[in-house]
Amino acid sequence: MKPVVAIVGRPNVGKSTLFNKISGERISIVEDTPGVTRDRIYADASWLDKSFTLIDTGGIEPSSKDEILSQMRLQAELAIDMADVVIHMVNVADGVTANDLDVASMLQKAKKKIVLAVNKVDNIGEPPMEFYEFYNLGLGDPIAISSTHGLGVGDLLDEVCKHFPENADMSDDEDEIKVSVIGKPNAGKSSLINRILGENRVIVSNIAGTTRDAIDTHFEKNGDKFLLIDTAGVRKRKKIDENVEHYSVVRALAAVDRSDVCIIMLDANEGVTEQDTKIAGYAHEQGKACILAVNKWDTIAKDDKTMRVFTQQVREGFAFMSYASIMFISAKTGQRVDKLLEEIKLINEQHKRRITTGMLNDVLNDAMSKQQPPSDKGKRLKIYYGTQASVAPPTFVLFCNSKDLFHYSYLRFIENQIRAAFGFNGTPIHFILREKGQKDL
Repeated sequence: MKPVVAIVGRPNVGKSTLFNKISGERISIVEDTPGVTRDRIYADASWLDKSFTLIDTGGIEPSSKDEILSQMRLQAELAIDMADVVIHMVNVADGVTANDLDVASMLQKAKKKIVLAVNKVDNIGEPPMEFYEFYNLGLGDPIAISSTHGLGVGDLLDEVCKHFPENADMSDDEDEIKVSVIGKPNAGKSSLINRILGENRVIVSNIAGTTRDAIDTHFEKNGDKFLLIDTAGVRKRKKIDENVEHYSVVRALAAVDRSDVCIIMLDANEGVTEQDTKIAGYAHEQGKACILAVNKWDTIAKDDKTMRVFTQQVREGFAFMSYASIMFISAKTGQRVDKLLEEIKLINEQHKRRITTGMLNDVLNDAMSKQQPPSDKGKRLKIYYGTQASVAPPTFVLFCNSKDLFHYSYLRFIENQIRAAFGFNGTPIHFILREKGQKDL
């Protein structure tokens, strides 16, 4: 395992800005509103020759009774438990506050390696007199930084790396199956990830929109490695009235972009909604392998026809992705969650499957003998040959005499013949049509 570094502190001291500066990507939402970063956000980071996992946490409000704030504190405590090194971040402009003292006390009890970062020291040279107050926290020598301008961040990372365990694995992980969990707010995405992980890694609350960022969690089972990406629920555009909500939608779509497999969470109590099909449509357009997971199946009254009727509704609602698997699950009870992991592994293999040119052309020739290619004004479509250009999604180049003669319905027939021969379950198939004389990819 790579070393784990957690950034903690009271709200609004600049933790997310530092996180983004170190990770080199704008992963955490940065807004001047306390409580914006609610969950632990993960990123792989490196400094000089050392790789590590960086965690951004929600601000700790030690005495708050607010449900979200108290859960944020719990999340920060979990991050501290996991961490090899903790960066305790404070703000020079505010001086030492009661909350800073409480957080410092909590960290000392946790007996972790702690590096104290005093943020918003924006000028080079001797730090202001207020900087020296932070020795009162009893956490050793503070390091002056400006997370916005990057000043002092190298010194901070040098100090952090000194505390890494000697036997830590500094190398990057091998490829994992990247799985994004997408869907409407409150469909049970976070609950599913918590069920898979067996711990409360993501805040779960029945307040819709609790998960604002896309959260990466590494997970391993029976030697198979997964990266689970929990995304903020995507709301209808007219309901997005905060900048933060807007970022969350962008983040959810970005999570789809970087995943191999998308689990599209449907709420069994609501059936298929237009919002579900829009989310799935984006994943389909991006060529992602997809599973339609009907959650809260344990809450539905059933007879011998219920599953068949619901399957038909889902197939009709998602007619554009007839390749997608449908699974009826319950994140709450764990019903079929193990089977869901097996399905993720299977469709990821299909998504990355490659077939030989010879086998593909045998299927194309059989298809053309079963159903003659279309013709127009005496000119008939001829498919000379095909080849697989790439995987994830499987993409085939078909060389023909005329793209105009290649009707959509015949292309669909060819796709069905390829699926019948090779499977490709759970993944879209893309085609590129080339006329004779056009250059290959």
